[in-house]
Amino acid sequence: MITLNVALIGYGYWGPKLARNIQNSNNFQIRYIIDNSKKNLEKAKNDFPLAKSYKNYKSLPKENIDLVVISTPTKTHFQIANYFLNFSHVLIEKPLSISLKDVVNLEKKSTKMKKKLFVDYPFIFSGSIKYIKNVLKQKKYGKLLEIESFREQAPIRKDASVVWDLGVHDISILRFLLNRNPKKIKSIKYNTVKTNQKDTAYINLEFQNNLKVFIKNSWISPIKIRIIKFKFEKGIIICDENEPIYKLKVYTRKSKSSPIYRLEIPEIDLSEPLFNLISYVSRSIISNSNPIFKNNFNKYITKVLEKI
Repeated sequence: MITLNVALIGYGYWGPKLARNIQNSNNFQIRYIIDNSKKNLEKAKNDFPLAKSYKNYKSLPKENIDLVVISTPTKTHFQIANYFLNFSHVLIEKPLSISLKDVVNLEKKSTKMKKKLFVDYPFIFSGSIKYIKNVLKQKKYGKLLEIESFREQAPIRKDASVVWDLGVHDISILRFLLNRNPKKIKSIKYNTVKTNQKDTAYINLEFQNNLKVFIKNSWISPIKIRIIKFKFEKGIIICDENEPIYKLKVYTRKSKSSPIYRLEIPEIDLSEPLFNLISYVSRSIISNSNPIFKNNFNKYITKVLEKI
């Protein structure tokens, strides 16, 4: 079995979740954890006593690191990733950057150094989205007419707006499913509470073939909402990532004129999306392939987010 050495930078909110899934992977071993917070480093040492810890990422040895995982504030992503792409593959927490120029430069650096650049878009690796991808490929329910997405959860972030925090999930899912960007974009963004970032956004997108997409993102919610409705000519698929088991429900009419829907619960992969992402990263490094993050995947996502 091949074991890949990992350095994890950032052990605050998302870092421990990444660490758990990395450690559960058969091919990864966390060797180094870096955080400039004494409290976070103490927690990391307790969770991973065999990993070496550092306060400064530039103190890391440059040898024997196969993957650097970056879970730090968005504004630091470019600087850290640009440094490590010189000698390691890199996985970055979303968003990759809020600057298209930075994204383009990191993609170029990745190609030049022959190192892979991955972004933590976990939901494109969910069993639900994989099922939808197959439905679209097979045209099982006819033409896709409309998509509605509702994504709400706290906490409020200080380093990026709600669009870059939550909307990035919707845009990455759309890019993965449709492999194209919208031709029209309209949005309304505002602050419900006093913060330096927009906490609520309503987004309307229009794609080729008259496909309409409506997205609501908000940090102002007492509960976590992750629901996407896919409306086809012959049925409606509702995806709820918060459901523990029945994440997908497929509704089809008994006839075109009938108001009554039949309900089907398809079998899907219920593995944690983040674990599926980590598994994809390990396979990509070992096999020297990266089919999802090729063809400017990150660039196109950033372009849409900038326009929103």
